[in-house]
Amino acid sequence: MVRGLYTGASGMIAQMGRISVLSNNLANVNTTSYKKDTAIMKSFPEMLMRRINDDGVRELPIGSYDLMPVIGKMGTGVEVNEVYTFFTQGSFRQTENDFDLALEGEGFFSVQTEDGEKYTRNGSFLIDRDGYLVTKDGFRILGENGLIRIKKNNFMVDEDGNIFENREYALDPLRLVSMEENEWNDTVLVDRLKIVHFPKVRYVKKVGESLYIETEHSGKAYIIEESRPKVHQGFIETSNVNPVVEMVNLIEVHRTYEANQRMIQAHDAALGKVINEVGKV
Repeated sequence: MVRGLYTGASGMIAQMGRISVLSNNLANVNTTSYKKDTAIMKSFPEMLMRRINDDGVRELPIGSYDLMPVIGKMGTGVEVNEVYTFFTQGSFRQTENDFDLALEGEGFFSVQTEDGEKYTRNGSFLIDRDGYLVTKDGFRILGENGLIRIKKNNFMVDEDGNIFENREYALDPLRLVSMEENEWNDTVLVDRLKIVHFPKVRYVKKVGESLYIETEHSGKAYIIEESRPKVHQGFIETSNVNPVVEMVNLIEVHRTYEANQRMIQAHDAALGKVINEVGKV
């Protein structure tokens, strides 16, 4: 009976973990390139229940005897085993902003931070006062040859992530804006975006601000040479969270939480009856 209280309590704690994950997904439904999480449950080891003090001796089909017949298995609770991130592709939204880049396929942009290199799918970039390509939090974007320095209204990015500058129209931004892509004759390759991937991407760790870091289980980040994701300039990748699905899951979790709560109340009432009534006898 007391074990039932612990089992119900473990179920409530696990559902609280799920509520936290689902709420975070809903809060980031409009966050650029956000990847939704899901809580993976793991049950505690089950216990094999046998009947004791049995009157008769039971003969099994193989001819042996069993003085303690099996009643069945009893669960002992559940816990949140891990929080799994779904890296499915989000849809594209056109912004017509040259500093917005979206990745089509698996991979991450590389970002230089004070704590070392980190990674992101959020391609909503800016240019700082020193001319470096940066995230909205001020972290500088890395190319394969180092930091990327460009001029406003004077660059383009192809699908492979190569960044070009046009020297001829550098002093005429109005003319540059009206140029067609085939007019980029006097171009210079600045660098190529450092787009990386991981041997086991499921184990990369979220650290906030749309950034990820590698872990000992994910393996070291490596530059993608073959089957590189396509880079789309003037687009951003939206979140892959479906708010309707998350709301349905949230309702389900609340109902499961309440069921565990009622189970604890029932066990508590039964335990109180045993102590106050049966104990007197």
